[in-house]
Amino acid sequence: MSRADHFKTFLALLFCTSLSFLSCQKNDNRPLPTAAPESVGMSSEHLSLISSLLQEAIDRGDTPGAVILVARKGKVIMNEAFGESQRVPESRPLGVSMLFDVASLTKPVATATSIMILVERGRIRLWDCVNEFIPGFAPYVDENGKQGKDARLWHLLTHTSGLPPDMTVDEVADTFGRSCSLEEMVDHIGSIKKLDSPGNSFHYSCLGFIVLGAIVEKVSGKPISEFAEEHIFKPLSMNNTFFCPSEEDFVRCIPTLIIEGSSLKGIVHDHKARALGGVSGNAGLFSTAEDLAVFAQMMLNKGEYRGVRILNPLTVERMTSVFPEAAFSGRGLGWDLDSAYSTNGGDIFGPRSYGHTGYTGTSIWIDPDTQTFIILLTNSVHPDDTRDVISLRSKVANVVASSIDRNS
Repeated sequence: MSRADHFKTFLALLFCTSLSFLSCQKNDNRPLPTAAPESVGMSSEHLSLISSLLQEAIDRGDTPGAVILVARKGKVIMNEAFGESQRVPESRPLGVSMLFDVASLTKPVATATSIMILVERGRIRLWDCVNEFIPGFAPYVDENGKQGKDARLWHLLTHTSGLPPDMTVDEVADTFGRSCSLEEMVDHIGSIKKLDSPGNSFHYSCLGFIVLGAIVEKVSGKPISEFAEEHIFKPLSMNNTFFCPSEEDFVRCIPTLIIEGSSLKGIVHDHKARALGGVSGNAGLFSTAEDLAVFAQMMLNKGEYRGVRILNPLTVERMTSVFPEAAFSGRGLGWDLDSAYSTNGGDIFGPRSYGHTGYTGTSIWIDPDTQTFIILLTNSVHPDDTRDVISLRSKVANVVASSIDRNS
């Protein structure tokens, strides 16, 4: 081989190597790097108070265990597990990589994000009427029989559609039995008497997000589980985030309620999502603290993580600001900023911070001003749903916020 041929071969190898490097960089699926708190302007001494708070909650029986993950400026400075993953039928230790039923975190992470991806692609508008997609979605009717205005998609996202909060276990069982199709449930939700005219009052409603999940499926042709996997979780390499865990994953799942002597382990806690086979717009997602950290960092990065863009920066800003037409609700598009449900953000983080909670004992809070987020995962409903971690969430957030040096 001539010197010229050798040189051509060298250039070809260099080109291939460069492409490989760029590809690895773009699809880098490593979790966030770790760092000492002081390196990102936080006090490790002050953060150590969290350990005491969590252990005290466990000792009181508020929750069997907890996983806490705190990050700032793109670096994880705390990721620890405390207590047990379960207490019934036997005690088992809790690990940081175990799978939690994140309950209503499904709403912002999977459903609202999917809706906004469809908005960005011109498939839907926030001002589209719900009955364009769900023809049987009845309007509010007042005591004089006068119909109110039609609910729009933004009403569902801000919990201002007039839908009631929920359906009871007995109502679901009496209406559908043990299982039903999404179409059946959404048709029933559409027919339910609305509490008031859209845009007038805030009623936190799981029912509205079941409808949103159905709209994702109707517009995209894919269930919310598949759409979110394809457009959110897979691109972000959130490989431990999904609906309906497989039997192989059951061993890593944290159980919630004990019902009729059996744990809901790897089976969604929410009775409506359970009737739908585990896939719903209001609940059903399982995830880990590390995967949720990737999602939170994507949001702090205004829709991008390690070269992969999920949302436009303007979309993130819109989602995480109080929606002007529903300012009284304190809600963004799928996210909570300043409603009665936002106590998981504590008392110190600023007005631009946002987050969400899950009934099973999960929560996430994100503060763009300090580039900080907190993920607290518990299974406080195990084994009998007699305790809660509402106060604990606030206290943890206050410790994290007050550990930040604002001059850093």
